Amino acid sequence: MARLSLSKSSLSREQRQLKAFKRFLPSLDLKRRQLIGERAKARRRREETLREAEQRTRVIGEHLPMLANREIDLSNLVSISEIHLGEENIVGTRLPVLDRLEVSVAAYARMGRPHWVDAVVEAMRSILELRIRAQVETQRVELLEAAVRVVTQRVNLFDKVLIPKAQKNIKRIQIYLSDVERSAVVTSKIAKTKRARAEETA
Repeated sequence: MARLSLSKSSLSREQRQLKAFKRFLPSLDLKRRQLIGERAKARRRREETLREAEQRTRVIGEHLPMLANREIDLSNLVSISEIHLGEENIVGTRLPVLDRLEVSVAAYARMGRPHWVDAVVEAMRSILELRIRAQVETQRVELLEAAVRVVTQRVNLFDKVLIPKAQKNIKRIQIYLSDVERSAVVTSKIAKTKRARAEETA
């Protein structure tokens, strides 16, 4: 660690740094608060999506008890063919956005299966879309949590380390410089008194 120079130029440098830290801290804290707000919104959206997916799954189970019939193969009827993700910049944090989701339905003989299979296919499609949406929203929450952590660390660095250290350094330099100044005044007075006495005796 560099030793603190107790000089006027060092005092000026520390004062400039303190001013910059104090100017930067409010905008950093504002960014932190905005990110916390966005994280709360993202968490709410994710919970709503998961709740909706669970609710639809429950409704299917209640309205279509015939799903329990294992003789009718419903596996691989619905699958994801394409996911298109975009990107959104929230307070300097890049977050994924679900732009488009393409779900494909396997061809099946409509006359060879019970009439309720169509309703199951539609329900499976919507649940699949909701689950993918929830995955993207989970990713958004995780990225926002990481961003909040980083910004909070920076806020704490400025608030609890850099600003107090600069203030302490300024105080230390000012005390030293005032002691040097006082010492110089005292030395000057002693020298003046000695000169005056020397002139009297001469």
